[in-house]
Amino acid sequence: MIADKMADLVKNSSAIRAMFEEGKKLAEQYGAENVYDFSLGNPNVPAPAEVKEAIIQELEKEDPVVLHGYMSNSGYEEVRKAVAESLNERFQTSFHEENIVMTVGAAGGLNVILKTLLNPGDEVLVIAPYFGEYNSYVANYEGKVVVVSPDTETFQPNLKEMGEKITARTKAVIVNSPNNPTGVIYSEETIERMAALLRKKQEEFGTDIYLISDEPYRELAYDGAEVPYLTKYYENTLVGYSFSKSLSLPGERIGYLVIPDEAADAAEIQAGANVATRILGFVNAPSLMQKAVAKCLGAKADVPYYDRNREAIYEGLKSLGFSCIKPQGAFYLFVKSPVEDEKLFCEAAKKHRILLVPGSSFACPGYIRIAYCVAYETIQNAMPGFRALAEEFKLI
Repeated sequence: MIADKMADLVKNSSAIRAMFEEGKKLAEQYGAENVYDFSLGNPNVPAPAEVKEAIIQELEKEDPVVLHGYMSNSGYEEVRKAVAESLNERFQTSFHEENIVMTVGAAGGLNVILKTLLNPGDEVLVIAPYFGEYNSYVANYEGKVVVVSPDTETFQPNLKEMGEKITARTKAVIVNSPNNPTGVIYSEETIERMAALLRKKQEEFGTDIYLISDEPYRELAYDGAEVPYLTKYYENTLVGYSFSKSLSLPGERIGYLVIPDEAADAAEIQAGANVATRILGFVNAPSLMQKAVAKCLGAKADVPYYDRNREAIYEGLKSLGFSCIKPQGAFYLFVKSPVEDEKLFCEAAKKHRILLVPGSSFACPGYIRIAYCVAYETIQNAMPGFRALAEEFKLI
């Protein structure tokens, strides 16, 4: 029999993944072209050509024993150096290879850093709406998630409530910008005010509070929007990054952590992250993909493609009477449900073979998330179903 905790996790497994699996079944029944699956943030644009070229180059030139072998738990030194230099060029930082730990995606990186930081009972603040897996990542290390409720007007962090919920047990705050599920980018003003608040609370409690910036969507920003690089605003910032979205490589599980020298106990955290990578069973990030992404640090996914989808889904739903904030980044639209229980709306959408994720999965009930990283034709072909829903729920 499996562990009680695991049984609970199986019972309450991700609604996003459940919807994704349901989508596969519907596709078998009705044909994939007749199912409009907006459930999973699975990039539909291909990886940039540079990625394929880099992989081929590495396979042809490297000794396969070396290329596919073990290396430092933190990753290849030359790869970490290349990442540090790229960040320095882009954000005027001063990182070096010891500041970088290559990880098994952003999720692996978050688990590594939480394993490194948390004692049982330590608190981690998250800002609703937020990626629900944070709950499990923190629970993995006997931490406690403290939720800051959403500001549903702007979806910027509610800093007043954050200040009220920070305690002497607060070890970290996780921020995610551009945000999943809203697509909102936290403004520079917001970041500056948050940094001032955290410094004030550190002084008040005599503790170190780490700001963990989860950044898989950093490169997906629209209309010239700038995404602040948080290490420049707050000394105790740690960054988790993934190439899953920027290079359309979600299944390759490759990313990195940034642990700046300015962070309190930086050397210990760097050493701890190195060991955590090993003892969590990752051992090291995938060797071939480390080498490949190091050659593609300037490459980007097809952002204009996502932008066209963003405009199409946003304008299309607005014209049907739906209410939503226009996303500045990522590839999600967070739409207010026309009924209080958004799960009822998601069920109604299934009648039109439209798959959506309820906002309660992100600690923000009353909303639905639409992942528009799909074919443009999927958005167009789903619009009659959305119109039928708008009529059913008396929006038009």
